[in-house]
Amino acid sequence: MAWPAYVDVLSTLLLVVTFLMSIFMTAQYYSGLEVSGKDTALQRLNRQIAELTNLLSLEKGRTKTGEDDLATVQASLNALKEENTKLQGLAVTSDEKAKAAESGLGGLSKDLDAQKAISNEALAKVDLLNQQMLALRKQVAALNEALGASEKKDSESQDRIKDLGNRLNAALARQVQELQRYRSDFFGRLRDLLKDRQDIRVVGDRFVFQSEVLFPSGSAEMTPEGLGTLDQLATAVNELTSKIPAEIDWAFQVDGHTDNRPIASSSFPSNWELSTARAVSVVKYLASKGVPADRLVAAGHGEFQPLESGQDEESLRKNRRIELKLTNK
Repeated sequence: MAWPAYVDVLSTLLLVVTFLMSIFMTAQYYSGLEVSGKDTALQRLNRQIAELTNLLSLEKGRTKTGEDDLATVQASLNALKEENTKLQGLAVTSDEKAKAAESGLGGLSKDLDAQKAISNEALAKVDLLNQQMLALRKQVAALNEALGASEKKDSESQDRIKDLGNRLNAALARQVQELQRYRSDFFGRLRDLLKDRQDIRVVGDRFVFQSEVLFPSGSAEMTPEGLGTLDQLATAVNELTSKIPAEIDWAFQVDGHTDNRPIASSSFPSNWELSTARAVSVVKYLASKGVPADRLVAAGHGEFQPLESGQDEESLRKNRRIELKLTNK
């Protein structure tokens, strides 16, 4: 870009010099022709020379300006070259950074894709959980509705049960009252039958036989006297059975008791077995005399429910006993 300007300057100078040489030669030519005294021609020539001198000075000024411009352009060119070098270096660095950025961007893209996949999976799970939650809410609502209905039904059932309970209690109370009346009649009948026996007595709601009335000591086999006493008892129970209404569910309970003196034999290892065997013997005999077996209950209590706490012979005798009780089943 600076070189063509310099060539123009040299071309201009060459033209000027050529032009001057032409003028000079022309002047010399005319001078030779008119040297003999043509002052006008010389003056004209001098004027032309002055003009040429001015032109030359002007061209020199223009040449100087061109040289300055050329130097400026050269300096700018050098500066541009340096800038270009820097830019090339920066371009290389930028390319490397761009490659690194592209590589990082590729990794970020992969991470982003992975995150998107995770997010999509998470959204799918959330959607599934929401569906499950909705289903659970529906189930809970259905359960609450069923529970409400069940509670209402249960309340109605409780009312019915309460009413039935009240009615049952009233019926039982009536049966107990009626049974109490029959018990009184039964005990009155037994008193009449056994009025001369001092070893048979009434204790509360029970008829009490001393064991010696029915059994020998340490035995569950009844004596003949005991069998005769039980015959009277069976007669009274059978009479009672014919009088008690069928709707009263009654039972004739026989309880065996012993004193607290230990017994140990091949037949009765303890007082439990002896008291139970005596109660069973009484029940079996009554059944053999026509008392309904489904109304008879036998139980043995050993020495654990004494009537007397003393250890004298009389207290021990009172504790050895058979109790008869008319009760509800």
